[in-house]
Amino acid sequence: MHQERTKRTIEEEQDLIIAGHFAVPDTYVSKRPHGRKDWLMIYTLSGEGYAITPNMQMTCRAGDVTLLKPDIPQHYGTREGAHWDMVWVHFSDQRVEKHLLPHQEIHQQSIENESAQNRIRHAFERIITDSTEGGPYAQELGYNALREILMLLAQRDMQKRDARVEEVLFLLSQHIREPLKVDAIARKVGLSSSRLSHVFKENTGCSIVEMLNQMRIRQAALLLRHTDRSAFEVSQDVGFHNYNHFINQFRKYIHMTPSAYREQQ
Repeated sequence: MHQERTKRTIEEEQDLIIAGHFAVPDTYVSKRPHGRKDWLMIYTLSGEGYAITPNMQMTCRAGDVTLLKPDIPQHYGTREGAHWDMVWVHFSDQRVEKHLLPHQEIHQQSIENESAQNRIRHAFERIITDSTEGGPYAQELGYNALREILMLLAQRDMQKRDARVEEVLFLLSQHIREPLKVDAIARKVGLSSSRLSHVFKENTGCSIVEMLNQMRIRQAALLLRHTDRSAFEVSQDVGFHNYNHFINQFRKYIHMTPSAYREQQ
């Protein structure tokens, strides 16, 4: 009975999510000749670190998310002459969908656009807060925030978009009801309007105007399906100030009028 309790306790501890925030000088080093039984994810806020396994070596710079696989000898620390400001989390692969986890000993993604950086940093902050404060749902909340980070990384792996285009998509989604101002968006991402238009179409296959209209119509379709708002009210909700233009765009992307779409739901 004692052995069964001990085994269960060890398994429960291996499932725990543990997180923290370190700002460390170049004397910081961690060597694990046999690795750990859980995953380690590090998000570098500033400075520079490194991670080494038997077959791989990575430099960790600001904006890098670095994952180290379980049961692999690992050695990581602050780069000589530098500092390393980073947040980290240890987690079990028993609590995360397998398709969200990489196969390499070390997997790294560089997060270049500001909105994604902020989102990942805030998710880490939630993980650290929940793991520190505890509570009946602390572990579940921590794993939910962790999954958000892993899904963002998986989505970026699939899409492979220019960081400036990702930032534009974020800005469009955040200001979907507002009139489109390409010049202002271009300044925000550090490009001329013409260069941004070219890069955006190259990455997405459509213009910025077309993408905004697609976003608005997708949102409009959801509102028509799940609320009692009139088609005119929905058009205003998603940023169309000309109702006839809304109907034309709805037909273009949904292939029917808003009223016909609602009737078939």
